[in-house]
Amino acid sequence: MNEATTEQTIIDYAMIARGHVLSACTDKIVPRKTVVFATLVDPTVIKVAGERLKRQLFTKFGIRKPSPASIHLASMEKYYEPYIVISARYFLDYYRMCAYTVSIDNEVREVILLNRTFYPEKHQNSTASIKLEGEERLVVEKKAFFMLLKNGQEANPETLPSAPSEKKPKESIREQCIKEIGSEADVDFVRKRLVHRPENLSRIVDEVFEIGERVVIYAPRFKLKYVNACNYEEKSIEFDGVTSKRIRDENHRSRVVRAIKSTLSATFKK
Repeated sequence: MNEATTEQTIIDYAMIARGHVLSACTDKIVPRKTVVFATLVDPTVIKVAGERLKRQLFTKFGIRKPSPASIHLASMEKYYEPYIVISARYFLDYYRMCAYTVSIDNEVREVILLNRTFYPEKHQNSTASIKLEGEERLVVEKKAFFMLLKNGQEANPETLPSAPSEKKPKESIREQCIKEIGSEADVDFVRKRLVHRPENLSRIVDEVFEIGERVVIYAPRFKLKYVNACNYEEKSIEFDGVTSKRIRDENHRSRVVRAIKSTLSATFKK
């Protein structure tokens, strides 16, 4: 038997959902601060460090090293690696559509709840039931602190040394021809990570995306390119402009380590 109602208007929750799904999120985003680390290492020191390591770049099978005289410095480039440091919060107070199936005695012919009359659905070899449709209210809150690379991937904090910063960063950026991060790129990276509306969302009470700390740090780097005169093979090596330490692919290594740890953790839980 079909469900009947009294004269009171029934709320169309599906229509409410369609009306709210396009509502805009409130953004509270602080202005971005720019920091340029001072270069503490003289380029000559970098060249000397490169001379000590250049043979290792062309090592074959871990033992065959070419003569130092055959390896020449082709170029030396100074650039700045950007690091995005940002803290964010996402808050969503919302309703979602829901339906509850309530079992009742088979003898019941109708049920009146909140001025609505429900007629039980009766199935063969099972108890009777009525279906109550409505909304549930939930709150989601996410807080996060990120340190990201220019492509939005997570950075290894160990690759960013402590260093004094330039007093006039904008002038340093102009003088050093530093390629800056897009004005909203950092916000977009974090928004994609935090802001996710549930698929069964019906209507929104409040939605806020907030960034309370927002800094882009430009760290100096030196890139040296060497050429093996015997076969014209080229290799590059990079150094930190603050500490003069060689820069390796730490971020790739850290991702591999995290993946291994995650796999082992999942294995032990089984």
